[in-house]
Amino acid sequence: MGSFSIWHWLIVLVIVALIFGTKKIRNIGADLGGAVKGFKEGMKDPNAKEGDTPAAAEAAPAQRVASNETVDVQAKEKSSTH
Repeated sequence: MGSFSIWHWLIVLVIVALIFGTKKIRNIGADLGGAVKGFKEGMKDPNAKEGDTPAAAEAAPAQRVASNETVDVQAKEKSSTH
């Protein structure tokens, strides 16, 4: 059972275009592109300014530590089995 050749993929593409129509496929592509763009916008730092670079956003945690804020963590002891 080998991989599909280019002709198999072209036939599948033609069948999909006949079933769904090119307009519906174009709309699905536009919706998918809009969703990806919205996801990228949602992943941006809400406190960052419009012209900030990602490097400036990465420097923010270092500033938080430098401002003497404390972070509470719970440490566990590592048991040794010697």
